[in-house]
Amino acid sequence: MAFDYELDYPNLDLRKQPELYKVGKGEQGVLLVEPYKSEILPHWRFRTPDIAKDSAEKIYELFENYRKEDDFIGMDMARKFIQMGYTRARRYANHKSGRKYNEDGTVKERVIDAEKAKSAEIFKVYWDTIRKDDDYLKRKKAHQKTYG
Repeated sequence: MAFDYELDYPNLDLRKQPELYKVGKGEQGVLLVEPYKSEILPHWRFRTPDIAKDSAEKIYELFENYRKEDDFIGMDMARKFIQMGYTRARRYANHKSGRKYNEDGTVKERVIDAEKAKSAEIFKVYWDTIRKDDDYLKRKKAHQKTYG
């Protein structure tokens, strides 16, 4: 089931209404779903590898805390922030401005920023760990079966 962008996310608490949460694809809804956005976003950074390491560790710690609380939505939102750490750091590693395309629609030439590439790799390790986590995958499947 696709992520539902029509919900009034600023006024919803999906911890209290888990039936409204749809996993969606990739990072869909990462900056919408409360209270998770407000809990995780302050820790999301990737400017340098040291900052990225601290960020990824903290967000993964939140992932594990959500697991202990039997909160799949929190686990999935932490996964989305970790995934977004990788994709955004990778984007800036490839293009200093973060923009892939020129104004005319052509692809900008890549100028690799090794520091941002290292930040991306740090997040990728955590993202890969979550994507292989059997418990997370079982919870994801159960949530999708129950709520769509």
